[in-house]
Amino acid sequence: MGNSLACFSKKNQTTKIRKKINKNNIPSTRRSSSNGRHIPPPPCISRSTSRKSDRIIYPNSSRIIDHDSDHDYIREQARVAAALLLQHHHQNGTFSQFERSVSLRDPLNCSSRKQKRNYNNNIMPRSSSSRRARSMSDSLLHQGTTNVEDKHFVLVHGGGFGAWCWYKTTTLLKESGYHVDAIDLTGSGAHFFDSNNISTLSQYVKPLTDFLEKFDDDKKVILVGHDIGGACISYVMELYPSKVSAAIFVAAAMLKSGQSTLDMFSVQLGLNNLCQRAQIFRYANGKDQPPTSIDYDKSLIKEVLFNQTPTKDVELASVSMRQVPFGPLTEKLSLSSTNYGSIPRFYIKTQDDFAIPASLQEVMIDSNQPEQVFQIKGSDHSPFLSKPQALHKILVEISNIPPKTNLKTI
Repeated sequence: MGNSLACFSKKNQTTKIRKKINKNNIPSTRRSSSNGRHIPPPPCISRSTSRKSDRIIYPNSSRIIDHDSDHDYIREQARVAAALLLQHHHQNGTFSQFERSVSLRDPLNCSSRKQKRNYNNNIMPRSSSSRRARSMSDSLLHQGTTNVEDKHFVLVHGGGFGAWCWYKTTTLLKESGYHVDAIDLTGSGAHFFDSNNISTLSQYVKPLTDFLEKFDDDKKVILVGHDIGGACISYVMELYPSKVSAAIFVAAAMLKSGQSTLDMFSVQLGLNNLCQRAQIFRYANGKDQPPTSIDYDKSLIKEVLFNQTPTKDVELASVSMRQVPFGPLTEKLSLSSTNYGSIPRFYIKTQDDFAIPASLQEVMIDSNQPEQVFQIKGSDHSPFLSKPQALHKILVEISNIPPKTNLKTI
């Protein structure tokens, strides 16, 4: 949503196996046949992780020839090398640290499996940051699987979006062992209701309040809100403080008591003309009455919301986004220090955001300081689509921050 409402108020380190050959078995660099003709030395087999086929490199030559037909031979050579290395570590008592390495068990198939785990080609699987993210997730999982499984994320979308927008985040969190639910707010996603008939915030967030109402009293959730979903999770934090362990605001409206979403987005009046041009107001009750909903110009949504998002996800959004009810945006929140203020809050900034610019996010952070602020570089307004693994890493990290017994009143 952002300022469009203002007018109304990577080097990869893969496992390398070097074959140690006994000196007595090393072939001479020059050999001759019985008739005196020179025989070239045998080729060295090299595995390239960036190519689909294996490479045979001839010594003293710049020729590189691809041979898919030699796949079985190369696989066998790699397995033999892996077996020798495993035997070496087993004899030296260091075998256990390699036990979990997929690349040692099947070095030729590991890279294809790694590629399947990456939802976005813009997130480089071979970068050191991605490797650190995976190692961190592994260590957290092995500290205690039961602890991870006890944590439950509830994802709340922003204006115009739906539960569908979280599909990458939901998959990554579930693969890490977490419980996850993505909620469709009233008139959003697959929830069939006319957005023009939604006039209050309580009506808009009813699917979320219904979920928490039925949630076990002895369990807690981690709320994640995006865009105006930040105001939505703030609303339910006030209602169900005993059922929320933490709240995470992702490029979201993080308001103070007495503020409305419209109030906050009006702070930078006129500074985001692109977002305002993409906005289309709907007047179901007539032009002489306030707007009933807001729609987006589909030809501009990529520039405003998805400027770093893969094309296929932009297409998904263009057919899935729905109108944003206007009434809930004007409603001022009533937040207390005993309820809302008792829950740890975390903010995730999106640096390349054209809908809620980083400067506006800073205003919200400064005026209503959270426990901790994170940042995703190179992310547009939709990090769950443009930077899913970076977002996932931060969510996992926050979920493992120990709770504080005495929080500062905000």
